[in-house]
Amino acid sequence: MKPKTAPAPPGRPRAFDADVALERAMHVFWAKGYEGAALSDLTRAMRINRPSLYGAFGNKEELFRKVLDRYVNGPLAYFGKALAAPKARDVIEQIFFGAARMAGDPRFPSGCLMVQGALAVGNAAGSVRKEAAGRRTASEVALRRRLQRAKREGDLPQDADPAELARYVMTVLQGMAVQGADGARPDQLRRVAQVALRAWPKR
Repeated sequence: MKPKTAPAPPGRPRAFDADVALERAMHVFWAKGYEGAALSDLTRAMRINRPSLYGAFGNKEELFRKVLDRYVNGPLAYFGKALAAPKARDVIEQIFFGAARMAGDPRFPSGCLMVQGALAVGNAAGSVRKEAAGRRTASEVALRRRLQRAKREGDLPQDADPAELARYVMTVLQGMAVQGADGARPDQLRRVAQVALRAWPKR
């Protein structure tokens, strides 16, 4: 007589695709912001239970950090690719138009995860706000370095200030993100980008 198969231990988490779950979490944080995304929203969207979430991703704050990594390397990857453009103006054009294009992508919520996702948070989530601010600063630093190189190569006028230009670009980008969250269409954002590009220093 064959022995009976032992039943699976109670409470055993169901198998799930961590990559898919993280993508779904990104959409929740993007649409609702860090504090607006309740754990119940996250587990429902990720289709996992709380023990599985904690086991695979850590607490809510750790999950958000992983989501930011995914955001930077996924929807926001156009920014890093633009830095490889041969000329400084091409870099900025690709960044601005990339932001406008993302705003019209039906696969993504509106706005920018790093702009509105962690701005309106209380003191308890201050580290989350600092994390998002640090990511934005890192993008500005990368752009500033690219513009410094452009100046050394003679691609920018000698009186151009790479730090001021990088800050200008990031400010326009963040404004475009807010406009996108408010429902601005991609063509409207492209026009904003075109106006901003008119102010770009000529050699």
